[in-house]
Amino acid sequence: MGLSIGIDVGGTKVLGGVVDENGSVLARARKDTPRQGGRALTQTIAETVKELMAKHKVISVGVGAAGIVSSDRKTMLATPNIADWNDVDLDSELKSLIGLPVVIENDANAAAWGEAKFGAGRKQNHIMMLTVGTGIGGGIVVDGQIYRGAFGSAAEFGHMRVVPEGHICGCGARGCFEQYASGNALLRHTREAVNASPEAARNLLSRGDGTVAGLTGSIITQAAQEGDPVALAAFNTTGQWLGAGIASLAVLLDPACVVIGGGVIDAGEILLAPTRKSLEQAMPYSGKHPYPLLIAAELGNDAGLVGVADLARG
Repeated sequence: MGLSIGIDVGGTKVLGGVVDENGSVLARARKDTPRQGGRALTQTIAETVKELMAKHKVISVGVGAAGIVSSDRKTMLATPNIADWNDVDLDSELKSLIGLPVVIENDANAAAWGEAKFGAGRKQNHIMMLTVGTGIGGGIVVDGQIYRGAFGSAAEFGHMRVVPEGHICGCGARGCFEQYASGNALLRHTREAVNASPEAARNLLSRGDGTVAGLTGSIITQAAQEGDPVALAAFNTTGQWLGAGIASLAVLLDPACVVIGGGVIDAGEILLAPTRKSLEQAMPYSGKHPYPLLIAAELGNDAGLVGVADLARG
């Protein structure tokens, strides 16, 4: 069927890769995401594609980005972290620049497809994926098909409301799932623990610049891996929220497998263990029916790139 190019568009970088039919990335290219977004970003994507096309014969291009994509996968309807990239007919704009068929996809859908076909979910038919990073993205793959919904915006799991009148979310609503179970939520849980017991947090704070503001996800993860009690408590709280949310989603979708990806999964079982425990406790009729298998993603940062390249291949 030939090679395809996958493009993963983020708020700071544009990653491109040439992907074969087995999901292997044969070549890569990276460029900074222009701050002004808009046509400058579209041009940057085209330049990334052309750089890869110079050394590889490809048949199609897939572009994945955070946001709402039209059901025909041609238009970026809305993007939360990229300027001036709303209601953009990306299909037409890119085709005119690169001369190849183009498919646009939500980045979490693309990652779910990558993991379903080539990664952690490849042996399952009913898969739900959560990408847990700054926020929470989601994707659903059922019997070899991505479920996109009537208008293309299904599986925006991060904006499921879990706390009435809770923390304000970037989407404008209050109490969204990602405000309690994402990477940003991990930072919040850590700050709250530090403020509650500064003396117990002395070791954790010393790993940064000595302030709560200086703590990052990677610092907290490393501290937890080395047994720091405050960092472990923050992961435990995050896992409790994550498991409870997955339980609600499992009641709705009944997946065989839930794949957890995104930056926070670098903590491995430190996050997954409390998440599994919370999932089991929160499930209705607990202990009386099968639970979905909860596993870590395998493709890492390549999941979206590999997934969208394969989707573009058709």
